[in-house]
Amino acid sequence: MGSLDAFKEDELTVLVTGFGPFKEQYPVNPAWEITASLPDYLPSERAKDPAGRQAPANLPAVRILKHGPVRVNYEVVRSLVPTIWDNPAQKVDYVIHIGMAGPDHVYSLERRGHRDGYDKQDVDGQLLGDDQRRKREGDQWIWHDVPEELLTDLDIEKIYKRWVERTPDDIHLKISDDAGHYLCDFIYFSSLAHLHKQQRPKKVVFFHVPLHPDEESISRGKELALQLIRSIAEFGLKKELVS
Repeated sequence: MGSLDAFKEDELTVLVTGFGPFKEQYPVNPAWEITASLPDYLPSERAKDPAGRQAPANLPAVRILKHGPVRVNYEVVRSLVPTIWDNPAQKVDYVIHIGMAGPDHVYSLERRGHRDGYDKQDVDGQLLGDDQRRKREGDQWIWHDVPEELLTDLDIEKIYKRWVERTPDDIHLKISDDAGHYLCDFIYFSSLAHLHKQQRPKKVVFFHVPLHPDEESISRGKELALQLIRSIAEFGLKKELVS
């Protein structure tokens, strides 16, 4: 029993969130379908990865927690984020938020989140209303003294490079600096801001996937999410070993 407890203490935990249905046009959100399809643990990898490079032998077990489907609603997201990061009963090393983008077959790793510019209604017809809230609440406003933009503390360029190496050449991956100023951007900035205010490392990224909910697209998105998790875990481990 002791060895089992020690093993669990050493494992990495990645929490993944996915949004639920987006209005009548998109009753099935691929973000949640991909998230829900992920296994509880990152599968072991072949001795060599698809790029022919030796896979690290000392990567600990990587547990994958799934949360969702997250309602596409500002207040739901604002209430949810602190429970993700501050739950004393749930160890979380990294968070990946997954959301739906447009019809193009492009998969984006978002570098930054934005505080302002949320002028679109959520699925319940509600506006964020932070401009009025900021004036009314002053220095008690939730994001008072938080910068307009926040970047993840993860090394996006290195993670992206490794992610690309693990991905077939016919799949289009990119780094993006515009998460869209809607719920995807909002949940990302909410996580970044929560960690910023607590002076904690911002170990969070946002993964944008195409809007297609067919079986092939979900399967592809699942594999890309797993390789992203692996890339994040490997570089996180390397950074800890160097430090």
